[in-house]
Amino acid sequence: MTARVERALKTSRVVNIVGPRQSGKTTLVRDMVKTAYYATMDDSAVLAAFETDPYGQLMALSDQLSDTDQPIALDEIQRLPEITLALKRIVDENRRPGQFLLTGSSDIFTTAAAYDSLAGRVQTLTLRPFSASEIKGCEPFRLLDAAEKNHNDLTIQLPRPLPCDRTIAIDLVVRGGFPEMFHLDSRDRMERYESYVDSIVERDVAPISSIRKPDVLRRLIDQLASRTAEELTVSKLCQVLNTRKETVNDYIDILSRLGIVRLLGAWTSSGAKREIKSPKLHFLDTGCASALRGEDEGSFHPGADPSAFGHLLESFVFSELEKSLPYASKRWRLYHWRSGRQEIDIIAEAPGRRLALFEVKASTSLSLEDFRHMSRFKSEGPGRAYRTHAFCVYLGSDVLSFGPDLTAIPLSLFWSYRNRGGLPS
Repeated sequence: MTARVERALKTSRVVNIVGPRQSGKTTLVRDMVKTAYYATMDDSAVLAAFETDPYGQLMALSDQLSDTDQPIALDEIQRLPEITLALKRIVDENRRPGQFLLTGSSDIFTTAAAYDSLAGRVQTLTLRPFSASEIKGCEPFRLLDAAEKNHNDLTIQLPRPLPCDRTIAIDLVVRGGFPEMFHLDSRDRMERYESYVDSIVERDVAPISSIRKPDVLRRLIDQLASRTAEELTVSKLCQVLNTRKETVNDYIDILSRLGIVRLLGAWTSSGAKREIKSPKLHFLDTGCASALRGEDEGSFHPGADPSAFGHLLESFVFSELEKSLPYASKRWRLYHWRSGRQEIDIIAEAPGRRLALFEVKASTSLSLEDFRHMSRFKSEGPGRAYRTHAFCVYLGSDVLSFGPDLTAIPLSLFWSYRNRGGLPS
């Protein structure tokens, strides 16, 4: 991520880093601007000064740092959305790139007025909780680059996967990717995640929207954690929460903007009349979702409900794929697909009519039957008009070919691209 920020600072006057609270934004920025000005809007005195005269504060700092090439770093900027006009005035007077480095748990430039005022002047980067490759100290996951090439058999094109089994998978899924939570034991981790979600409701939501029912929002978060990797049915949530459809939709939009959940849109074609168009909802950090569900490493013993871990594993794979997108050579977009009783967990689509299909299986072995929906999609369904490769992610240890463009990949492939040293234990 540091390299991406450095590149952005060379070309954009304002670089805006957005990501959930405690995902590492502050640490990243403070490490990058050790000799320059840093201020956080979490400091009430600093916030009050900027609220009183945002342009004057920014102008004074710009003059003070005019002889350096370091950016002015402003943290938790979502607490000061009115700063956008002052920023525009400053960077229009001085067109030098790399003037401001902003961070926030939500994007202050999402409103039409704010975006239009700084169009062409700001570059927004998303910082997510650690990926499995970052935790393990490996290069970013690059499977989509391999899928984009014309190889029917990828077994010799992919790196040798590191060992993987159900225990390793469960441990990664329930720990999640937040740096401060990863090494905690299960009890402390659950308490920290509960506190984390409470702080989001109490502190991060207010700058985005006026919430009249914070208790409903808090209960909605618990409900979404329990329904991760399921198609979103707002009517059921309304019944459980005893609230209106508009309220649920507004609150889900807020949680999406805060990087807590993601609505995965449905991939549709012109050929299949029974294709559904409802989005699927994913809780983006499975450690947080597990804690809110009251589940830890011991919750998924062989006799437990297999679908419980299966849904968490699917959300984990979706999140890992999403984190890998900035490193892919092409611009991929993620979807899900269902038509009648046939469904595909994740579809990645790239320009040039390229598709990569993903099914996620919480098992250590596979058969050709596990590819049946993807095989029909690519041979008899809408995938016929695309260059399509199908992947089944499982908990085994080998990359296996089940036929042309049908590849089984271990979950550990997500952290098997060239080791470079991971998080300290």
